[in-house]
This record gives sequence, structure tokens and C-alpha cells, in this order.
Amino acid sequence: MILPIVAYGDPILKVVAEEIPENSLELTQLIADMFETMYLAKGVGLAAPQIGKSVRLFIVDGAPFADEEGEEPDPKAVGIESFKKVFINPIIEEQSGEVWAFQEGCLSIPKIRENVHRKETVLVSYFDENWLFHEERFDGYAARIIQHEYDHLEGVLFIDKLAPLKKKLLAKRLGNIVLGLVDVDYKMKFNKKK
Repeated sequence: MILPIVAYGDPILKVVAEEIPENSLELTQLIADMFETMYLAKGVGLAAPQIGKSVRLFIVDGAPFADEEGEEPDPKAVGIESFKKVFINPIIEEQSGEVWAFQEGCLSIPKIRENVHRKETVLVSYFDENWLFHEERFDGYAARIIQHEYDHLEGVLFIDKLAPLKKKLLAKRLGNIVLGLVDVDYKMKFNKKK
């Protein structure tokens, strides 16, 4: 089932999400719905708060980064085509490596892309959809996607990482998103309060 993506301005996007108990009901269906929603919106990641659920769950599929036509192969994208995962109750244990900038966007903040600086490597512990525990290291685009989605679980948006002047320059566009004055080709839920 396609779920509406919560737009910038909704308070749920600024709340620290709660851990999911292992015996959670309907988690399988929620994960399937999130993948369907993410693919329709042409995203590479989706966190549960973005569909109105304040729980520590996000999904990723980096294939769109690997599928960009006409692009030179980027070492940061190597292996990302097989990067489809479910992260339940994740913890970023460590961030390391060089800091690099990349233009990020967000399904909850449509039509806005800005350079965000992040570390190139993360060590993450998490449970998968079968409640198997993993501790894995991710690099490049995979690490970036994970950091972006993990931020959602902490109530942090990519625009929160921008310089105050840059955010001020985006204020009108952000206000339009709050009011639902943005054209998107996927289902969204707008707060409509400024």
C-alpha cells in the first residue's frame, strides 16, 4: 500500500523515534509498504517518521545511484546496486574517514537539494527484517544514505545541517512546503500551518 510521505513542517519529523520491540505486529507489512512508497517516490531511503510512524526503522535501496546513465563510475558508488536493506533499531557506532560534500534531497522536503558534509564511513549495528543482528561498515554513498535516514530517527533533517544563511535563503521555499504549495508526483501529507 502506498503511504503518504509526511512533509516538512510536521512535528513528527523533529521527534526522536522510539525503539521497536521484537514482537511488533504488522512490521512485515509496514516494511513492504515503505518499500512500495519509496519506489513510487523515486527515493533511495525512507525512514518511518516520514510516513508518520515515530519508530526506529528505515529502509534503503541505493540502486538509483548506480543506475544514473551517462555518469562516470564513482568509487563511492561501487557495490551500491546491491545495497537494499532494512534497518530496525539501528545505532551508528562510529563515523570515520574524510568528510565530503554531496547534494542531498529528501522526500519530505521536495524540490530542495543542498550540499551536506558527512563522513565517508560508518559502522552500524542493527536488526534486519528477520530480527537478525548485524554490525556492518558502510562507505561512500551507502554511508551517506544511512546517515541521512538515521538522522530522521533522531529528529534531524538535512537542512538542519546547513549554515544559517543558507537556511534563511530557503525559508520561503520551506514555507511553501509546509503550506502544501509544492508540486510532487507522489502522495504527501502536509501540515499546512506556518
